[in-house]
This record gives sequence, C-alpha cells and structure tokens, in this order.
Amino acid sequence: MSTTDEQFLADFATMSGFGTTAGGGVDRQAGTAADHATRSWFSQWLAQHGYTETVDEAGNQFGTLELVPGAPYVLVGSHLDSQPLAGRYDGAYGVLAAAHAGSRVAAEARAGNLDPAYNLAVVNWFNEEGSRFAPSMMGSGVFTGKLALHDALATADPAGTTVAEALAAGHRAADADAPVLAQVARYAEIHIEQGRELEESGTHVGIVDRTWAASKYRVTVDGAQSHTGATRMEDRRDALYGAALVIAAARELAAEFEPGLLHTSVSELFVLPNSPVTIARQVLMNLDLRSPDESVLTLAMERLSKRIIDAETDSRTDIHLTLTHNWGVLSYQPGGVALGKASADGLGYTHKEVMTVAGHDSTNLKDVVPTVMLFVPSVEGISHNEAEFTRDEDALRGVELLTDVTRRLVRGEAIEN
Repeated sequence: MSTTDEQFLADFATMSGFGTTAGGGVDRQAGTAADHATRSWFSQWLAQHGYTETVDEAGNQFGTLELVPGAPYVLVGSHLDSQPLAGRYDGAYGVLAAAHAGSRVAAEARAGNLDPAYNLAVVNWFNEEGSRFAPSMMGSGVFTGKLALHDALATADPAGTTVAEALAAGHRAADADAPVLAQVARYAEIHIEQGRELEESGTHVGIVDRTWAASKYRVTVDGAQSHTGATRMEDRRDALYGAALVIAAARELAAEFEPGLLHTSVSELFVLPNSPVTIARQVLMNLDLRSPDESVLTLAMERLSKRIIDAETDSRTDIHLTLTHNWGVLSYQPGGVALGKASADGLGYTHKEVMTVAGHDSTNLKDVVPTVMLFVPSVEGISHNEAEFTRDEDALRGVELLTDVTRRLVRGEAIEN
C-alpha cells in the first residue's frame, strides 16, 4: 500500500470519529455540534494541504487551489452531514476523496507534470441529507439557483431552529469571495453506490449515466381527536389508522410490478396530539415513489390514488397529498460518462454504467455544469445505517479514479454533450 493510500485511510478514520455512534456509524445532522466539529477538522485539513477555505451564505464549505490565475474552477466534492444513526461513508467519503484527489493533481501541476486549464476547488455541500432541514440537497440547490437563499435560511427543524441560526451557532461566517456558479466549469463527485449492483456483479466502479424518476409527496391525514377507550369503534375517525392504510397500500403497490421497477416508502411521521390515551386527529408523513421508468411511476400513482380513496372511506378520515419533489429519468452528459470510462480503462478497472436511485448533489450540478458522477461498491447495499461499509480496496480504487478524472478535467478535457 502506498503512503498516499495509507494517509487517506488514516484521514478517513480520523474524520469518522466525529459524531461517532455506539454501532460504529456517525450521527452528524446538518448544523449540529457534530457537524460543526467535522467541518472544523476539515477546515484544518484544507489549510494543512495548501487550500484556501471559504464558506458561502448557504453554508457550503470550499477549499480552493489556484493553478491558473483568473481561470474557472473544476469543482469536486460531496457532503459531510449525515442521517441519524447513519454510516461513515455516505457523502463524507466523497468529500475526503475529492480533497485528496485535488491535492494530488495540484502537486502534479506545480511540479510541471500537468498543464492545467482550470483552477481546483473542493466542496462540502451543506445539508445534503435533509434529515434535520428539508429539503435535501439544500446547499447545492442554493448554489445552482434551484432554491432561494432566503427560503433555505428560513427553514426550521422540528424544534423551531432555523438554518440561519444553526449556521451561526458554529459554522464559519460567509466569505464574500466564496466560489459562485459562474466560476465553475466542471463538476465531479464520487459516492458509495448505496446499492448492490456493483458488488453482485464484481465490478470495480460505476459510471453514473442517469437518475431514477421520483415523485415525493407530503401526506396529511385529518381525523378527529377522541378518547382511545371510551369512543365507540364505529364513531372513530382515527388519523393514525388512515395513515396505516396508506403505508400498507404504498408497500403493497411495489409488489404489483416486476422486481426493480418500483420502490415505495413512507417516512417521517408527525402524529397529533401523540398522546397514549387520545386517538390521533392528524398525521403528517412523506410518501416517496421511485422508478427507472416514468410510465411505471405514473401508473403507480394512479393505482395508489384509488387505494387512498378506499383508505379514506375505511378510516373515516380526509387524506390529502401535496407534491413536494418531482423529476423524471434524467441523464448525465454522455461526454462525462465517456470521460469516466476512459479513466477507469486507463487504470485497468472494470466498470459499468449505472443509474442512481438516490439523490446526490451532482443531480443538481449536472443540470447547469458538465458533470461526472462515480460510484464505488457498497457491501450488501446497506446505507443510511450504522452497518454501512465499503472495503478499503474499493475506497482507495475510487480515490485513484477520481484523481484521474480530476486530472483530465483540470487539463481541459471536454465533457459536453
């Protein structure tokens, strides 16, 4: 194992100590003390490796390396925040891999072994996960103009703390000279797959070419508050029962399609009044439908709508769905896919084109900047869980791949179309 590989693994182990959990994972949701501490450590790492740190108003943390004065940036990164009781790799691996890749490529340029066309920047996007503050991919959403800064900063968590307050509580203040979208020429990101396709096929790396389509809804179930014991069964308008029928319907819906064509889930329930002796008057929850086929998504929603009508009747509740997110099967630039393949081929790594089921900051960036998205295998596809794991050899292979992709981008290889 090379010295650079050993250093990456040592840095990753140190970084994984922030927000560590008893189960071997991490819990560092956006804007929490654990997130602040991780960002502070990363700030020190950037300084020690010659980066200039800046932070923008949305809380995105950048490290820049000037190679060509006045030139745009090749931006590389991911996110350091996590879900509750999450794994060590999701997002954080991509940030550290980007930082190491950038440092290696910059050293080559300064040694005269690389003729750069662009400058380099590494980014830790704020609140990619969206577990504490909704929506997810918030920092990259503001950066790309998809989300207004004012709306992001005003977003509150369930306890009433706003993003602005969370940032002020521990993050570095915004810098006027932080990178902006107009200064970014290319973007690259590497991530664990969060699925089993690469591991099961024995493939070294994945080159992401498309996203699954998705529709996300905020579901409101309105019933009537009453006594859990005294209220006759026929008189009950139990919002929690209505919610349970929707949850079951969503899960059963997936079985009506061929395996792998539809993923459904319901998450984040808020129950009112949430008393042990009171029937719920209201339940709020999220409904998520995803598919690699947009027509399947449309048909699934038609079928679910009919079952929701039945759930209203059976539970004597009113159920309303509000669409919060919606996107189709979206492609990454074919030139970026080709560049990723060329890098993998040059390194002797087996590869395949894969779709991403999960959302990533790159799904925002690809709409405005030529983008390369890469995956490394996840053991058993486990993610958003303390047991999430990627083998060292796969992680190191990914760093090497990202380094070569970054090298190609910095010297100006085109990835348009």
